[in-house]
Amino acid sequence: MAVAGPAGSAAAGGQARPGPGAGTGAGGPDAFGPLTVRPPDRRYADLTRGANRRWSGTPDAVRLVESADQVVAAVQEAVDTGRKPAVRSGGHCYEDFVTSDDVRLVIDTGFMDRVGYDAARRAFFIEPGARLGEVYRALYRGWGVTVPGGTCPTVGAGGHIVGGGYGALSRLHGLVVDHLYGIEAVVVDRNGTARKVLATREENDPGRELLWAHTGAGGGSLGVVTRYWMRSPGATGSDPAGLLPRPPSELLVSTVTWPWEGMTEAAFCTILRNYGRWCERHGAPGAGSPYASLFSQLKPAHKSAGAFSMTTQIDASVPDAAGLLDAFLAEVGRGARPGYRVDDRRTIPWLHATTSWPGFTAPDTTMRFKAKSAYMRRGFPEEHLRAFYRHLTRDDFAGPMSLVMISAYGGRVNAVGAADTAVPQRDSVMKLHYVTFWRDAAGDARHLAWIREFYQDVYAASGGVPAPGDVTDGCFVNYADTDLNAARWNRSGAPWHELYFKGNYRRLQAVKARWDPRDVFRHEQSVRLPGAE
Repeated sequence: MAVAGPAGSAAAGGQARPGPGAGTGAGGPDAFGPLTVRPPDRRYADLTRGANRRWSGTPDAVRLVESADQVVAAVQEAVDTGRKPAVRSGGHCYEDFVTSDDVRLVIDTGFMDRVGYDAARRAFFIEPGARLGEVYRALYRGWGVTVPGGTCPTVGAGGHIVGGGYGALSRLHGLVVDHLYGIEAVVVDRNGTARKVLATREENDPGRELLWAHTGAGGGSLGVVTRYWMRSPGATGSDPAGLLPRPPSELLVSTVTWPWEGMTEAAFCTILRNYGRWCERHGAPGAGSPYASLFSQLKPAHKSAGAFSMTTQIDASVPDAAGLLDAFLAEVGRGARPGYRVDDRRTIPWLHATTSWPGFTAPDTTMRFKAKSAYMRRGFPEEHLRAFYRHLTRDDFAGPMSLVMISAYGGRVNAVGAADTAVPQRDSVMKLHYVTFWRDAAGDARHLAWIREFYQDVYAASGGVPAPGDVTDGCFVNYADTDLNAARWNRSGAPWHELYFKGNYRRLQAVKARWDPRDVFRHEQSVRLPGAE
């Protein structure tokens, strides 16, 4: 991870240079690559797999790059030879978009991992291979600022940002794309020529629509992002410390656990009902709410885990932070027996909590998994609660790492208009992440059947998916789920792209037609060219 600090700030092109020995090559960025790895190279097996061990690709080659010019060359080679390219940054794609059989050249941007400040643009830059944990460390240690991105520190910025990422500070500061000022991307024109383009949110920028599409279209649809620039809307002045959100200095964190032993259906449903009602009451973007900085995840797990938990953080400097946390915990647990036990409660520095505390980080990502998602505009209907209990207490399935992560949502996320970014879900109060993890291929059928049946049952009234409506509002593109494409699993009448993008999809298609007219960048859930649905 290379950091360009204040003394090494970038010139107009944003090409800040780290000091000797920094980054991935001992001689600096110009000394490296590109590097091509093909079978039977001993590195090939590692470079053709991501975090989800269900997927392993068979490309002709993996190209490791460290500059935008190297990306241009790799994309041009793919176009000239008729080989489908795919791009990997952190490798956390949930589906086989980078490993499918038709992908012949993987462009790995993992070495493009610099973070720094571009004085000419008054914006911070983040390269796509930078992991979120390192992004937070660089921004905070260098300038005392951050972006409200995700809670898994090993996720790459490349796919996370373009998908409209969210995290533990989103109720306080919105989505990470709400702070996106510009991008550098490699695209392919109608003549088949790969080139770099810059796009910002400036009113007179001819690439402004391309920038808009990168506020939530998801990865692999339009080109290869080689750099993001971040600056909060309305930020003024030239002091970098005032151009992005400042996180709390310290957080009061908490983990509480409910045992499954002795847990009745009525008690379980009470906990989820209470949580949903709290989120509904505190999901509006109103300024000055004492709970604006409180983020929580209720994580009901299958009973084979023995218990389920809820993790919470709140800005420790908020007046009576401890009392606010106590009131929240009491409200969620009210009327349910057995009560919760407190497993962890302490005040810790923000950066340590964000990059090291295990409360919100994902489980072991060297496993196989399947995930699904849902936005909730209201608390849980009774039929949802009963379906949760049915499938989390099934005796014909055992999965201690099978759960739903229910995040408190809204706040500043809901202060942005549905068309202002490509993320249209701007009045939701909870975001759900269904996931099941397992170790061996022998468990594939069992785990896939469980999560699909669970999801279908919860959303039975809307065709087996959380279709946009009064209660639910579709799905999150970064939690890619190709079941949404299949009539067997989606009987709602709402196509996959409506579940992700709603009314923004036609506008995304127009951007696709302008910037990727040859459909070079495509996968099972990429934005389609107009007329190609």
